[in-house]
Parts: sequence; C-alpha cells; structure tokens
Amino acid sequence: MLKLGLMGYGAIGKDVIHAMAAGELPGLACPAVLVRRARQEPEAPPLVADAEAFFAHPYDVVLEVAGHQAIRNHGARVLEQGADLLVTSVGAFTDPALFDRIMDAARANGRRVIVPSAGVGALDYLSAAAQGGLDEVVMTVRKDAASWKGTHAETLCDLDRLTEPKVIYDGPARGGAAAYPQNVNISAAVSLAGLGLDRTRLILYADPERGPHIVQVEARGRFGRFLFRSEGVPSTENRKTGIIVAMAVIKTLRQLTSTLVVGG
Repeated sequence: MLKLGLMGYGAIGKDVIHAMAAGELPGLACPAVLVRRARQEPEAPPLVADAEAFFAHPYDVVLEVAGHQAIRNHGARVLEQGADLLVTSVGAFTDPALFDRIMDAARANGRRVIVPSAGVGALDYLSAAAQGGLDEVVMTVRKDAASWKGTHAETLCDLDRLTEPKVIYDGPARGGAAAYPQNVNISAAVSLAGLGLDRTRLILYADPERGPHIVQVEARGRFGRFLFRSEGVPSTENRKTGIIVAMAVIKTLRQLTSTLVVGG
C-alpha cells in the first residue's frame, strides 16, 4: 500500500477521499489530511491542523489541493521527508525563489514533483512538442463573471454589470497565474510543459454569460500546429474550478499504483 498524505479538504480533497472509500483507488491509504481547522468527518481520515501531527506519519506521496500557501509552507518538507509531491496549485511556481527551493529539495532527496493534468488536457502533446522546438504557445481561458469574484478582476470592471466578454488579462502566464491564483493554475502547468512562464501568452476573459469554462491552448513549432479546446462544467462547490479537476487528480493517483499507464 502506498501512503498518501493530503493537504486540503475542499472540493477536490473530498472527491479523492470519497473515491478511496468507494474502492476506486486500490493500493492507496491516507493516514491524515492537513487542514486549517481540525475536525472529524464521516469516512474521512483524521483532519489535522497541526503540521507536526500531519508529518508524524510516513508518506510515499503527498497531494496538495490547498492553495499556494500550502506549497510555500510545506512543499519542501514533504520532499525532505522522503515523499513525492503532487502539486495542483502550480501557480505558486510563478515565484522563482520558491520554485528553485522546491526543485532543490526534490533533487537533494531523490524525489519528484508531479504536476497532474488537472483542469487542462494535451499536456503530454505539448511537452512532447517542446522536445523538438516550440515557437509559440497561447492559452485562452473564458469563465463566467461570477467565477472571477474575489479576484483582481473586480478592480478592472463591475462583474455584475458586464454586457459583453471583457479581457481581464493579456500577457505572460507568470503574471496571470500570480494575479489569479485560484482560477488559472492550469496556465502555469501549460507553461511548464511548453515554453515556460515568461514566453507563454495568457488571455483571460470574464463573460457575462453563465456557461461552461472554456480553455483553449494553441501551439506552433517544428512539429506543426495544434489546438486544444475544452468546455468544462464548473464545480458546484467552487465555480472557480471545474469538476474535471478532481477527476483528473483521481486519475493521476490511480496511475501511481496501476499496472497499465496510458498517457504517462
């Protein structure tokens, strides 16, 4: 059995634990979950707020679904204690000092930092194309206005009174992922797979229509051209993310113990 540590118990964390309880993640056991407020919930492992209590357990892999601060506070320690680190809040890596510290800890301890595909597909195609030369990567994310509430977008426009789609960011992915940490972690994942955070162009739209989250990735290079587009259903618990994210994280966890891995 692989020992899985979990940092965060929001929409994604709950789906992971429910999948384990349903027998959908054979070969994985979760001794504890690190949360902001300690409590006990049915079918859940101990939800602990004390980092020392969390790290008292040995882990093979730790999944972060708690936000950028969890990576800053605990990412290096996970690796130093001998576990691999699965990161969903990839936008934390827009901080170059933090990224270097995490990578140094991984190398020094012979561990890996794994970025699940989560809310965006085609990362395998993009990372393959990067081996032979990429010239351009453009990522466009369009979400309904409500999804941008509580973010920097509120300083740019009145989200409640939009009558047409509004560009709220157009520039390098590093700046966009840092400004919208809960919405576009996927742009950091696309950047790491391809041209990097400073050469990947990111365009963000707030749309008055309450519809699916639209994510589009376009790339051009020696391999040719490709276009990836998805229309994702937002999570009912958190409209800033899509329900595909938890599904993709569960897929990545299943691959840790699977005999057959497709698209790894």
